[in-house]
Amino acid sequence: MAAVLLVEDDETIGSLLESALRMHDYDVMWSHTGGEALRRMKLDEYDLVLLDLGLPDLDGVEVCRRARMITPGAVIIMITARTQEMDVVVGLEIGADDYLTKPIRLRELLARLDAHLRRGHSPSPRPLRVGELVVQVAARRVVLAGEEISLRPKEFDLLLRMAREPGSAISRDALMADVWDTHWHGSTKTLDVHIVALRRKLAAAAAGSAAMPVITTVRGYGYRLEQAGSGPDGDREPAAGSRG
Repeated sequence: MAAVLLVEDDETIGSLLESALRMHDYDVMWSHTGGEALRRMKLDEYDLVLLDLGLPDLDGVEVCRRARMITPGAVIIMITARTQEMDVVVGLEIGADDYLTKPIRLRELLARLDAHLRRGHSPSPRPLRVGELVVQVAARRVVLAGEEISLRPKEFDLLLRMAREPGSAISRDALMADVWDTHWHGSTKTLDVHIVALRRKLAAAAAGSAAMPVITTVRGYGYRLEQAGSGPDGDREPAAGSRG
């Protein structure tokens, strides 16, 4: 299912587009302003962005420019009035992929979206969520409570592996095989070091958030990623500076 960010301030047009896209199995998020849309792009991944150029808070061309920087892999289709021809030219020059003029013909819109997806813009893997933690798989970004966390490559791979099965205990052997190498014969201490680093970074970014994710030690077995307070008492290591 392709994810679409609809950026449209007009309630009538927005409602019509949202309903039509959902009926055709698109996962739609609707933003009414440019600022809101840009914030959503920083927190989530979208395959397609339908961007109205006539927004109340920000110039649509400027939103397009910033959107291309935030989400370089998304298809950006501008929605314009016929009087915005110059804005269309500028928008295409700074990274938009296509445009449609109002009034929008739904059949044409759906055909354009389908064509862009068939040209190689296949739907991105959906972000994974554990509480307020968002793991953006395709972009290899991690956001917690609205703030991006800087992770080293193996730290990201380890967090991603656990986030794929939130609440499930994953053995040390499985983590080593999936994140490092199926033929790894060295010490598993490297796993413990990465767990400690992840705990520190999650705790620092959470800043007391009630929905903070924690990495729980399953003694004699492995680890479990879960939202704070969701697991049984007594088997959770301290969030920072703890031993693996």
